[in-house]
Amino acid sequence: MSIALYSPRRSNYRWRRAADAAGAAVLSVLLLIWWLLPLYNMLLIALDPEGDTEFTGDIWPSDPTLKAFAGVFFESYWYLKDFWLQFGNSFFIGTMTMALTALISSLGSFALGRMWRGKGGTISTAALLMYTVPVYFLVIPFYLLMHRYGLIDTLWAVVAANVTFAVPYALVILQWYGRLIPIELDDAARIDGATPVQVYTRIYLPLMSPAVAVVGIFAFLTAWNEYLYQFILLSSPDSKTVAITLATFFDNEDTPWNYPVAASLIYAVPPIVLFFAIRRYIAAGLTAGGVKQ
Repeated sequence: MSIALYSPRRSNYRWRRAADAAGAAVLSVLLLIWWLLPLYNMLLIALDPEGDTEFTGDIWPSDPTLKAFAGVFFESYWYLKDFWLQFGNSFFIGTMTMALTALISSLGSFALGRMWRGKGGTISTAALLMYTVPVYFLVIPFYLLMHRYGLIDTLWAVVAANVTFAVPYALVILQWYGRLIPIELDDAARIDGATPVQVYTRIYLPLMSPAVAVVGIFAFLTAWNEYLYQFILLSSPDSKTVAITLATFFDNEDTPWNYPVAASLIYAVPPIVLFFAIRRYIAAGLTAGGVKQ
């Protein structure tokens, strides 16, 4: 009797699970196609000898070639003669922005959330008010400020601009994440004689490593994709970045599309590598514990 009563329910449950799994698989495939379609179009253009396969409607170049990628790697195309120097400048801006943002925001969140309890929320909320001002309005003041300090046409000027815009958001994220860490760990460490620096380095920072990695990725991507301040603050050939060079391709109507697209694909590799590297670090950081220290 019980088997006869419950077998239809179990059958319906299995059908629902199978339908849910099939729907999730179809949705995942559709999203994957949607995300990869721009990269596919870029690859078509980069592999075409003339760089116009995507515009002709062909699903694959009739005579694919790596000439465009070779032109980028060996700087044989005249627009890309300083590509690796510019790539190094972009990488320097990205890594310095990531490191300074992670350092400043983690120190700020530690001070506001652990040492100045009750006041940190007000200060961090006030810092977020700068996001109500469009970045375009701050170009001239920032340019004058960098000119006064003699940082015009230097990579540090762009790093300072990126850190200025990334730190407030990162500070709020780290403060909210820091609330998940019991404050009793700090009190116990202070009772054992730990200084604030030791509490920060041995307890707070190890437990905050997943959130610090996340804000580091955010800062790196912000700097990697930023163009306005690089265009305004950098002018000499030795200080230009890949973002500025790629923008100059659009000024020349006769430029073949395969070269800038190949350069864009190569330029997109470091963020992808960094994301997968830090993703493993985030997973490892979730298992770290302050008591174990």
